[in-house]
Amino acid sequence: MKPHQKLHTSLLAGLIAIAASSYLSIAPAMAADAYPNKPITLVVPFSAGGPTDAVARLIAVPMGKDLGQTVIVENTVGAGGTIATTRVARAAPDGYILYLHHMGMATAPALYKKLPFDPMKDFEYIGQVVDVPMVLLGRKNFPANNFKELEAYIKVNKEKVTIANAGPGSVSQLCGLLLMSREGVELTTVPYKGTGPALTDLLGGQVDLLCDQTTQTVPYIKDNLVKAYGVTTLKRLPGLSNIPTLDEQGLKGFEVKAWHGLYAPKGTPPEVLAKINKALRVALNNPEVKARLGESNIEVVPMSKVTSESLKNQLDSEINKWGPVIRKAGAYAD
Repeated sequence: MKPHQKLHTSLLAGLIAIAASSYLSIAPAMAADAYPNKPITLVVPFSAGGPTDAVARLIAVPMGKDLGQTVIVENTVGAGGTIATTRVARAAPDGYILYLHHMGMATAPALYKKLPFDPMKDFEYIGQVVDVPMVLLGRKNFPANNFKELEAYIKVNKEKVTIANAGPGSVSQLCGLLLMSREGVELTTVPYKGTGPALTDLLGGQVDLLCDQTTQTVPYIKDNLVKAYGVTTLKRLPGLSNIPTLDEQGLKGFEVKAWHGLYAPKGTPPEVLAKINKALRVALNNPEVKARLGESNIEVVPMSKVTSESLKNQLDSEINKWGPVIRKAGAYAD
């Protein structure tokens, strides 16, 4: 090859390299500007009809309107939510796969000895969404009529008392573990595949106690079909103001909420995350969404919590809170 041909070839290769480099540098920005140009999937780790699914479907419509694309709720169930969490962790970080999960995101590291994901490293944090309060319930004919009587009864009859939950990693299980830890007793736990069948057996008198979310318990409480011993928030609930908190009844600092957060796979572009965060804020400020959530005492978090930093701090705090409780109880999942 002649010298001038070598020079020409070298210059051409250099120009191609520069062009490729320039394209690669602007490609993410172009993709973010075009986002979204197809439907978005919002993964929920629990079955349709449950509390988390209900929240997802309520926010999906207004989020989709703000983004200009349909947000499709997809239920990926199994293994206490770890199947869905793993799927999202391994998904393409392009903003087309989002994840709504409750506090189970924080308890998985202690519940499962081997996890294929790290909640603190494998996700982008979009923001907190809602808090769902819990109520400690007893079957209608349970001997204790109030929380003080319940405390006295379980200390004497702990071997006979049963407490139901929705399975490993469920908020109802964690609430029960915390109650037993604070009371210094071990009750017979009865796991179910969801709070629906657990509540059915409580109503039928097959189990004694259940800690469950307000989303499905309020009607039964108001119809006196169960005994309500206390709510698990630090303040009384507007719709259940006659039921005292466990905190005010002596279990200081007892607080269990099924807090929810919105996540995306690690590496999702910041510009895309900003658009999703804006859509989430629009949804949570929607009057109809607020009214529907309020009917079940579900609390929309303040807008100051609908941030990446707030969700990350919440997750870190809850991992540190629940890890010792779970390990002390030896409540490991398979």
